Amino acid sequence: MTGLKVHILLGYLLWVFWFVQPTGKIVFSEDRRIAVLFRRYLDENARKPGLDGYRIQLYFGNEREKAREVKTAFLRQFSDMSAHESYQQPNFRVRVGDFRTRLEALRFLKQVSSSFPAAFVVTDQINLPEIHKP
Repeated sequence: MTGLKVHILLGYLLWVFWFVQPTGKIVFSEDRRIAVLFRRYLDENARKPGLDGYRIQLYFGNEREKAREVKTAFLRQFSDMSAHESYQQPNFRVRVGDFRTRLEALRFLKQVSSSFPAAFVVTDQINLPEIHKP
């Protein structure tokens, strides 16, 4: 009985490979609502200035001069890193770095914490990383 099943299966497979010829064309059909949702997704992401990531916040307060001092002090020590000063009434913020993962941000926080002990990791919209060509 087992041999008969194997012969039937082999016969069916030979028939499929022999008589069913592929046309070489693949036809996709999708619901129109999928295209609308995809377009909405693209439009929403185009409005974002960067991508979701992490930065290290060094200062948060209502003194503009203090924010600039903190930013300048950071850039003196870490000239190759980015520093971002922003104002959201009534406070100024200084955030540094553009880290894609929390682990990267935590590694850099260890380097910064001796000079900026109040620093901590925050989620933020980060700038797209530069692509270095060889």
